[in-house]
Amino acid sequence: MKPYRSMLFVPGHKPTWAEKAVAAGSDAVILDLEDSVPAADKAEARKTVRETIGRLAEQETRADVWVRPNSFGSGLFGADVEEVLVPGLAGLFLPKVFTAQEIVQIDAVVSHIEEREGLEAGSIGLIVSFETAVSMAHCEEIAAASPRVSSLLGATGPSADVGRELGFEFTAEGLETLYLRSRIILAARAAGLHHPVSGVWQDLKDLDGCRRFAEDARKLGYRGLVCIHPSHVAVANEVFTPSAETVDFHRRMLEAYRAAEAQGSAAVDFEGQHIDLAHAKTAEGIIALAEAIGVK
Repeated sequence: MKPYRSMLFVPGHKPTWAEKAVAAGSDAVILDLEDSVPAADKAEARKTVRETIGRLAEQETRADVWVRPNSFGSGLFGADVEEVLVPGLAGLFLPKVFTAQEIVQIDAVVSHIEEREGLEAGSIGLIVSFETAVSMAHCEEIAAASPRVSSLLGATGPSADVGRELGFEFTAEGLETLYLRSRIILAARAAGLHHPVSGVWQDLKDLDGCRRFAEDARKLGYRGLVCIHPSHVAVANEVFTPSAETVDFHRRMLEAYRAAEAQGSAAVDFEGQHIDLAHAKTAEGIIALAEAIGVK
């Protein structure tokens, strides 16, 4: 999966909001069929989401389009995916997952619809949102359950599903969720998933708090933020974009290492720091991330 610095939720039954999400600069839009859609509107919302995916595809919008269906055990998942698995969809953002077996079953359903609808095999990705105690206790198995799994979400917001499941009290410092967020990062990296995303910051007006929250997530290893308001998108994009100074530093580092390597040395003193192959690989990763995002 390409890196998403920001992924912005849009209620699926609000068709005009999708363009606003794109205009906000989000790297990806998540059209929601789950919690933000009233029960009475869910059937119509499926049709609206299908139309929105098609419309955004025709506009060749820069942002990728994902859909959050209702959970696999809700009784609504099948109808959701039957409607929304269409050209222009990047994947499904899965809520309230419990087990790896659930991912295997979802993979089978998606594979069937892909083949039936003439979509490229394996083209529909899955992002797993860890919102249950069972899923977090088995995050390693879930991360490796299917090649479709593109990323993991470490959801740790206040007063929502995770907090209720585990009984913790949310703090901005995040010590109560540090173990969970760290374990999800480890599960993602062990499964070869290099762009895990964090979420969500629920205070719509506290942008400084949002920035601190995003910076803490980045330092821990997350590569993007799932947002619930357009005002958070610019913050996320800035926080998760390597600065020009950082990119330039690592370009110089890589050049110094390669020059030393060409002279038969496996290590070099670079601007007062000892660097070797491990540091060169890290520099390559940062440069690749910057280039994928579009940093010059």
